[in-house]
Amino acid sequence: MSPRAAPSPRAEPSAVRNVLQVLMRAFSTRFAVAGLLAAVSVAGGPALAAESAPPEVLVVPRASAPIRVDGVLDDPGWASALLRELPNEFRPGENVPSPVRTECRVTYDDRFLYVAFRAYDPEPVRIRAHLSDRDALFRDDFVGIILDTFGDDRRAFEFLVNPLGVQADGVLNDVGNGEDFSWDAIWDSAGRITPEGYEVEIAIPFTSLRFPESAGERTWGFQPTRSYPRTMRHQISLTPIDRNRNCFLCQSARLAGFERIAPGRNVELDPTLTAHRTDERPVFPSGPMERGKVDMDPGLSARWGITPGLSLNAALNPDFSQVEADAQQLAVNTRFALFYPEKRPLFLEGADYFETPLQTVYTRTLADPSWGVKLSGKQGRHALGVIVGHDTETNLVFPANQGSGSGTLGSGSDAAIARYRVDVGKSSALGVLVTHREGEAYHNRVAGADGLLRLNDTEKIVFQALGSSTAYPDALVDATNRDPENQRKGVQLPSGEFGGSLLSASYQHESRRWNGWTSYNDVGRGFRADLGFIPRVDTRQAEIGYQKLWWGKPGAAINDLRLGGEVTRTEDHGGRLTDQSALLLFYAQGPYQSSLDGEAGRQKEFYDGSTFDKWTTHFFFNIRPTGDFTCSLGAQLGDQVDYESPAGSPRLGRVTHLEPGLTYDRRHLRLQLDHTFEALDIAGGRLYRANLVQLRLAYHLGLRAFVRAILQYQAVRRDPALYPPTGEGESPIPPRSRGLLSQLLFSYKVNPQTLLFVGYSEGRIGETGLPLTQTDRTVFLKLGYAWVM
Repeated sequence: MSPRAAPSPRAEPSAVRNVLQVLMRAFSTRFAVAGLLAAVSVAGGPALAAESAPPEVLVVPRASAPIRVDGVLDDPGWASALLRELPNEFRPGENVPSPVRTECRVTYDDRFLYVAFRAYDPEPVRIRAHLSDRDALFRDDFVGIILDTFGDDRRAFEFLVNPLGVQADGVLNDVGNGEDFSWDAIWDSAGRITPEGYEVEIAIPFTSLRFPESAGERTWGFQPTRSYPRTMRHQISLTPIDRNRNCFLCQSARLAGFERIAPGRNVELDPTLTAHRTDERPVFPSGPMERGKVDMDPGLSARWGITPGLSLNAALNPDFSQVEADAQQLAVNTRFALFYPEKRPLFLEGADYFETPLQTVYTRTLADPSWGVKLSGKQGRHALGVIVGHDTETNLVFPANQGSGSGTLGSGSDAAIARYRVDVGKSSALGVLVTHREGEAYHNRVAGADGLLRLNDTEKIVFQALGSSTAYPDALVDATNRDPENQRKGVQLPSGEFGGSLLSASYQHESRRWNGWTSYNDVGRGFRADLGFIPRVDTRQAEIGYQKLWWGKPGAAINDLRLGGEVTRTEDHGGRLTDQSALLLFYAQGPYQSSLDGEAGRQKEFYDGSTFDKWTTHFFFNIRPTGDFTCSLGAQLGDQVDYESPAGSPRLGRVTHLEPGLTYDRRHLRLQLDHTFEALDIAGGRLYRANLVQLRLAYHLGLRAFVRAILQYQAVRRDPALYPPTGEGESPIPPRSRGLLSQLLFSYKVNPQTLLFVGYSEGRIGETGLPLTQTDRTVFLKLGYAWVM
């Protein structure tokens, strides 16, 4: 397919207005939206759900005797505990009898909440259990609890344990972005496999929880759960889960009791000491490696539970060393900045309090803070999050419609983030957000409001409105605007202070038989969120989608099948069409925990003065035939623009993007191999071929210690004849480039803060005629200790 001339900004305004007017009329009331989506449904939507029955209230007694957490349920303290069986399978079956028997016991004393499980299994030899790092147990059997300590059906803690005692903990946010297992707490667990199945004991200190103050009895949301993976992964719960209700926590039981508990002084001090030495080769490739000096970096983090629901965190010289290497991403032929998840403890505590519908808070923009203070928590209906700190580096992303650039301020900056949310009604919420970042001749300020309004059990509206004010130093503006790559992407920074706005609104219907959604997003040309991740601006986007759902009966080969479609149209603020797509959507779950998720359809894309007609197909397939082996394949096939082509003459090619992966587990060993292959073929031949291989090999000596090796290798081959020469007659693109990152780590963790890391890492690069040559190497040691009072 060849590009055609780009339309003028006035070429298609009537069609654009028609699309936007339809969606905006649909937003005017929820009834209009429901009617619009029902019109395209072959079966129609279900009637509105009836008023739900009140949740069951369970009274938890105090422990009658001490309990020792060792995985053996023989302590006398369990005799008086609350005992319940988990009778319900909610996935893949919908509230059918559980295929296995599970007992859950709950009790408490002045300091701990105790939970125990006896998980019976008809074939104990098939129990899936591996030693692993925390939060990596999801291939295994596991049990756990979901605990809504505020009882407001909005946010809950998750504590999960596999049969060997491996832990996973996270936060489930029913008004935000779902589950987040980056949060870590200090708690105790033990597990063991028995002739009848397995047993697990859990002890959660009240100092690790947040809950409202009360002089008497407390009532918490409570959902014990079990994951039973065999040919299918059976998810088992205490209470039924109605698929016609778009909330999970509102369907939990209630746990009443906990008189006279308190988190104590609730003070935690976490001193750290990081020592590292980095050797570098300043003259590459022929210069020698120069030995670096040993840097000793002491640091201190502290947490104070001001109230049971509100915590103050502070850090001096915080240790932000990345012990876990980022999963490398293939940065070839890309337009926009890449996203990497946050992994630093200071920012993970209470991170969900800062969530908004769009990623307007992204703490990895704070590259190297010298200090930071954070206040977060909830009192009654009011949730609050505040972060203040100083960053010694100020890295910036410069977004535009056609791509994004990057730069650095060259000096430090101060940063502040304030987020407030109030619960409204039974399950809705409204919030406000203010962010501020300021450095030498630079500032970025953002303020606005957002909300989630649940209209009933199946329908909700989500919105966000923001405004920003920004100013960059003149020297940075001049250097950025003169960059040819930035000019091609349309990245041009205004001089002086400038502003912009963002508006986002969506309607969503989620029920047993069909899902539907429609949304409108408007991001102004001058909008900036330098403490967030908004890599594209100058867009007006309208979208509408529909999906029909079929659920298989117990024992069926396909237990979840979804078919649908989605139409999206994006313009810039001059009225020019920049993106358009009409896609068919497909999703299915099958035997051996297999799933296939895909989309295919037609797209239009405007880039560098031309509009391209494209066909595209994406899919991802995953299967787990045994408890030890998992394999997957992701793919993108179809048309792709060459974003590195000469300015003013972009080219369309055929892309082949494949991502095979496999994981092999034994009791102590985990091997994970992921490969990314991408090739782009244009009329003259193969423009480039890129391979990225990532190998992770970990051997676990026990629950607390492991040794891990990581290798990340990237190789790119290009055809110089397909790249126009420079003024000197040479192609600006090297025919071959390679890179290798390797890391070896020994880890010993008593808990997430009391730990020892010892490691070695190095980087190597190579090009045509140059073998892989070492550029740097680092030896590091990290000690951390959690002192809880």
